[in-house]
Amino acid sequence: MEDFPHRLVADYFAALSHPIRVKILELLRDGECCVCEIFPAIGAEQSNTSRHLAVLRRAGILKERREGVKVFYAVADKKVFGIIDAAKRISGQQILARAEALR
Repeated sequence: MEDFPHRLVADYFAALSHPIRVKILELLRDGECCVCEIFPAIGAEQSNTSRHLAVLRRAGILKERREGVKVFYAVADKKVFGIIDAAKRISGQQILARAEALR
């Protein structure tokens, strides 16, 4: 049981570990969207997008709201963008460091 908190963190990061899921989150940065708007905006098939949305929802990263036949998704906690932004900064720094090392 002592590994339980570490497993939760690892599962959260696993849910963030696909480029399409990061794209979805970036799209939702400004607020909720209907699935019908998400899949064309990220350039993925509807079925593929639905699978990624389900992963994010099961991880508690997204919440959903139904309005008739439409399903709207929103970020459950905006702090996830701090994680994404930090990862962008770190990876950007690594790219710069590697480029510098190649010179």
